[in-house]
Amino acid sequence: MGAFVALCALIGVYYGTHQWWFTLSLWGDIAWLSFLLIPAVFGLVWLALPLWDTPLPRLLAYTAACGVAAVILQWSGAGVVANFAKLAAMTFGAWCFLRFFEELSWVVLIACIVPFVDAYSVWRGPTKKIVTQKPEVFSALSFTFPVPGNEGGAKLGLPDLLFFALFLGAAARWQLRTGWTWLCLTASIGGTIALATWLEVDGLPALPLLALGFLLPNADLLWRAVRDRGATRHPRSPR
Repeated sequence: MGAFVALCALIGVYYGTHQWWFTLSLWGDIAWLSFLLIPAVFGLVWLALPLWDTPLPRLLAYTAACGVAAVILQWSGAGVVANFAKLAAMTFGAWCFLRFFEELSWVVLIACIVPFVDAYSVWRGPTKKIVTQKPEVFSALSFTFPVPGNEGGAKLGLPDLLFFALFLGAAARWQLRTGWTWLCLTASIGGTIALATWLEVDGLPALPLLALGFLLPNADLLWRAVRDRGATRHPRSPR
């Protein structure tokens, strides 16, 4: 709990003062986000991970409460605080969904499908329409990682937050390589931002690299689970 509170305080100070900090070059900003801010933000999810097996009614209550708080805060103009209410709502919501996955192979299947769905949505589907035609809606449905010395920053869609927590929760539930999974998932976000900058495009789907961040560090364990349909590695039972 102490580490969580301390990390919240550090992140809160940065989000409240970042516009008055030093400025960096474009690639300096990307390095700042990739190696410092993004790991710090998702460090909150890591520290909250023991809650993944909280009884389902309580998880549902947490999800609803955080979702309502996010809407109210966003509507009232408190976008910075709303960011973290969104993160909490998506995290608890993902762990609710995780309860309905009976086998690890289901998570693997999702990880193989969602990158294609996300790519279509970003390049031709609803995400592209929202970003280009209604940027204020995209802003409300995303999480912002601000760069120092500037009002702007990188944005990550709420579904990306949900799948981050879902994949990390799955690693904990089926006793995979949880630490490496968190590290690869976190690195994938920075990698997507860097790749979009290098390609000089407005945005790229985050779920392809995010899915790889789950699949690659656990590849041998996942293959064994899919092959044996859970016979060799059983999930921890939620409370």
